[in-house]
Amino acid sequence: MNFQNLFVFLCLFFTITKAQTTIPPGTSLSASNPNLTWSSPKNSFYIGFSQVGSSSSYTLSINYNGGVPIWTAGNSTTTVDSEGSFGFLSSGNLRLLNGSGAIVWDSNTAGLGVTTASLDEFGNLVLKNGTLSVWMTFDHPSDTIVPNQTLRVDQALISGSYSFRFLRSGNLTLKWNNSIEYWNQGNASLNANLSSPTLGIQPTGILSIFDAAFTSGPQVVAYSNDYGVDTRMRFLKLDKDGNFRMYSADLGSKTPIMVWSALTDQCEVFGYCGNMGICSYNESSSSPICDCPSENFEPVDVNDSRQGCKRKAEIDSCPGNATMLEIDNAKFLTYEPELRAQIFYMGISACRSNCLSQGSACIASTSLSDGTGQCYSKPLGFISGYRNPALPSTSYVKVCGPAQPSPPPGVLTVENSRSRGLRVWVVCVAVVITLLGLIAVESGLWWWCCRNSPKFDSLSAQYALLEYASGAPVQFSYRELQRSTKEFKEKLGAGGFGAVYKGVLANREVVAVKQLEGIEQVSAVTNRKKFSVWAYEEFEKGNVNSILDQRLIDQGVDIEQVTRAIQVSFWCIQEHPSQRPMMGKVVQMLEGISEIERPPAPKAITESSVSGTSIMSSDVSALSTFAASAPAPSSSSSHQTGGVSPLASGPTSWE
Repeated sequence: MNFQNLFVFLCLFFTITKAQTTIPPGTSLSASNPNLTWSSPKNSFYIGFSQVGSSSSYTLSINYNGGVPIWTAGNSTTTVDSEGSFGFLSSGNLRLLNGSGAIVWDSNTAGLGVTTASLDEFGNLVLKNGTLSVWMTFDHPSDTIVPNQTLRVDQALISGSYSFRFLRSGNLTLKWNNSIEYWNQGNASLNANLSSPTLGIQPTGILSIFDAAFTSGPQVVAYSNDYGVDTRMRFLKLDKDGNFRMYSADLGSKTPIMVWSALTDQCEVFGYCGNMGICSYNESSSSPICDCPSENFEPVDVNDSRQGCKRKAEIDSCPGNATMLEIDNAKFLTYEPELRAQIFYMGISACRSNCLSQGSACIASTSLSDGTGQCYSKPLGFISGYRNPALPSTSYVKVCGPAQPSPPPGVLTVENSRSRGLRVWVVCVAVVITLLGLIAVESGLWWWCCRNSPKFDSLSAQYALLEYASGAPVQFSYRELQRSTKEFKEKLGAGGFGAVYKGVLANREVVAVKQLEGIEQVSAVTNRKKFSVWAYEEFEKGNVNSILDQRLIDQGVDIEQVTRAIQVSFWCIQEHPSQRPMMGKVVQMLEGISEIERPPAPKAITESSVSGTSIMSSDVSALSTFAASAPAPSSSSSHQTGGVSPLASGPTSWE
């Protein structure tokens, strides 16, 4: 693509982007085409469908560039099938539909005279009646708050069974099932009742309370770990695990970094491991794990330990045979409002026997060993447990006898330890023997092929075993391609830049080999180097004009734009696909929005000699199982092998 075509492409791109800034009535998005989105003016945010994991469900969300969701239609669990759609109706409603036509979510704005919709650079989707804003997503948060957005006392963030609220007193609270308050943080220096407080996050990473009563500015609640760096986008999110966190994300990043959390101990979140689940940690991981209290229980869902546990035998099925299972260093979480009705003062044995004697009125209890003598009694209902060697408490849970206790998490008996050590040795020995066997088999096959097929003799040893077995790109010398095409005997046709010949590789794969023509001029300019390597060297020396077409120089092109285009081109021709930028990133670099880092030097095929065959610097490379060829031996030849591809493989990608 020459520079003029590139300029036309960029102009077209900007035109499309600008057209998407204002969303006219009647426009819609489809879950079956998640690549179709509505973008903000500078593409910092976009609205679109995202697939939920590997399922067939989709969510409609506003996302920060890179795919980080900041608002979801409905809530975090609202999904549609692959035939779902989201539309801005002529009535002024925003509506999310399932494939069956059922309404999943609606903005209920039909009577507000809405004429246009737009997504601004703060991530706020706004509906307007003329120039008057009548509805916006910032006023209807789902589970996230971003800079320039505030949370009022009459609003809440919802994520599954968990909710976050900001109280008029200035306190921040987290609740499970809108009833159990398991976290409450306040500031004693604030007035008991503020006039119109709001909660927000500043771009530099400060969680703050805003109110007209504050004469000295916002009151700081928390700082992020990367506080002060304002080039990143911060946001507050109520996660599905019930914790309230602050994240930091770079433009285009899909993986934000957690920089603050409300609860430092995830096991303190009520209900994290489901009903009757016990949350704990092991020595090998800092992430919490969920287990059942004992062998008297089994998981509700063996594929998801967070779904909790259930008794193998219900208490009602064993009248007179119920007993209390003892769990050391454990507690059943007890918060307001259930705290006041469940607390007693008694010894550890009385705490156990008292619950056992109450029948169905008590199914579990916790006795604190911290000197307070407190005993918490748990009636029928949702029970959330926490086990940690540092906890000074003992818990009891009612089961049908006999009680079958489990070993403490992360603790192995001597027999288990020896058994595990033996298993590790057995696995290690088996792996080593298997690897040695595979090496012996491959070596035998290679020896047999070399002895029975002269074609394998000429293959470079550095590629033969690995690349033919794995399908990685294979390099051939000019002599090998001469042999495979029988001296370029069977011509299949001619295309751009040269003729195409039929060839057969050593593994009996039939391929097409293109022989380039008329490249003497390029070879003379690049001193027979691979063009990308030569261009990179010239660019490093600052010789931009030597790379550019003389016709573009005569037209007086903008050298700064040319320099950006050349730098981007070096990124786009990287050998490994993972190093190549996405199209959105390419456009941002060409626009000058995104900084262009120094690209790695293009890879040149180095000279090596195996079995008398030389592999020299190549001018062309191919992908998949295609081959990169070496120059013809004669410097005066007007032909050069361009590359090979399987005859039935379809299109080939070329540099």
